[in-house]
Amino acid sequence: MSKIAAIQMASGPNVSANLIEAGRLITAAVDAGARMVVLPENFAVMGMTEQDKVDLCEREGDGPIQEFLSRQAARHELWIVGGTIPLEATVADKIRAACLVYDATGRQVARYDKIHLFDVALRESGEEYNESATIESGEELVVLDTPFGRLGLAVCYDLRFPELFRNLAEQGAELIALPAAFTAITGKAHWEVLVRARAIENLCYVIASAQGGYHINGRHTHGDSMIVDPWGIVLDHLPSGSGIVVADIDCEQLQNRRRTFPALEHRRLPCRLS
Repeated sequence: MSKIAAIQMASGPNVSANLIEAGRLITAAVDAGARMVVLPENFAVMGMTEQDKVDLCEREGDGPIQEFLSRQAARHELWIVGGTIPLEATVADKIRAACLVYDATGRQVARYDKIHLFDVALRESGEEYNESATIESGEELVVLDTPFGRLGLAVCYDLRFPELFRNLAEQGAELIALPAAFTAITGKAHWEVLVRARAIENLCYVIASAQGGYHINGRHTHGDSMIVDPWGIVLDHLPSGSGIVVADIDCEQLQNRRRTFPALEHRRLPCRLS
């Protein structure tokens, strides 16, 4: 059994200030006994415009945001799922929304690039989002072995695509990290029910780490970071504001649940990503 933490922030356009806050919350999570932490989507920068993240993009393996994550992991001997950070894309004027994983020595051991991009208009508030204008979609699913169980990675809008999570489960995922920045409107309507559904459907833990609060750029994100167990029980959550949620992860109990309630083995229709 291991303690895992989800970190919640209300990031702004100042990278240095965001990293100071992230460092403070990582220390709080370590003090609470966490051996792995999950940071939210865009933890290092929520810019005034979408172009800001393009201007701040880093090459993989080089840059202050990546150096921060590696240093924090090594300092605390802690696994870190680094939310998302802007990394170079294969085309000009775009970035990859990359979720990097660091082990307890500070070594990067995995990278997942967000696959589903949030191109929507919210009728209720008049908000419009067009992530594909500045973000290049990823293509590959990522599942990796950790001391805490087999870990799958997903980001924010991915949550609405159950086939992605089922494919992670087919690759052996026992826990899934979900950095996010859900809007206040969509979060109120759908966040908890979707997070819990993905845990229940795949009999896995979901560590959902969110942006939560009012941002300098005018956005309002939902928050409610939570850790959900394979039976859909919310083990801990934080409605809004900066802070941490912490819970015990027990993969032996998870495997016992999968043996006694073998829904994953009862499937009759295949699920494949095109």
